[in-house]
Amino acid sequence: MTSISFTNELLRKGVHFTSILIVLVYAFMGKQACQILLMTYLVLVLGIEHLRLDRGFKLPVLHVVLRQKEKAAVGSYVYFTIGALIVVSVFSKNVAFAAILMTTFGDMSAALIGKRFGKIRIDNGKSIEGCIAEFLVDIVIAVLLIKNPFISLIMALVATYVETTFVKIDDNLAIPIFSASVAELAFIALTFV
Repeated sequence: MTSISFTNELLRKGVHFTSILIVLVYAFMGKQACQILLMTYLVLVLGIEHLRLDRGFKLPVLHVVLRQKEKAAVGSYVYFTIGALIVVSVFSKNVAFAAILMTTFGDMSAALIGKRFGKIRIDNGKSIEGCIAEFLVDIVIAVLLIKNPFISLIMALVATYVETTFVKIDDNLAIPIFSASVAELAFIALTFV
């Protein structure tokens, strides 16, 4: 992970708070309204990415919060939007909510705690402290939304594993899809027990 300042990381992660809007739209306006919101936003950000990557426009605020690898590639917000759209469309409401919020707040806690307090680094440069912060946030979110301690634990472990070990695949796409898939499969398996 290319290093950016703690202040820029705070700003970058602050953008993630927009994911709360996804949950609120789904909760109060329904799945279809949420899908329309996400599709509209996806078209918008793909247009921005075209201007930025293909036409060379530098958008002042956006350019500051991009990681070095994103300056010449698709930004993580595109992957997050695709991941959110998939989980909203495919999975049950609370599983989708948990997956989206775990992606937002788990990833945010891992980055901020890891950047500020991380001392013990693992192979890919991430910190044990960040991983622990991610897991704790993920487990709280899952327990509050899933109401099943076993499935909450599995979901939080998967989200933390993906955040920690996926290097080439954007975690903003992988965390919601993998964590939601595991949770939904566990619910299905429990119906047969």
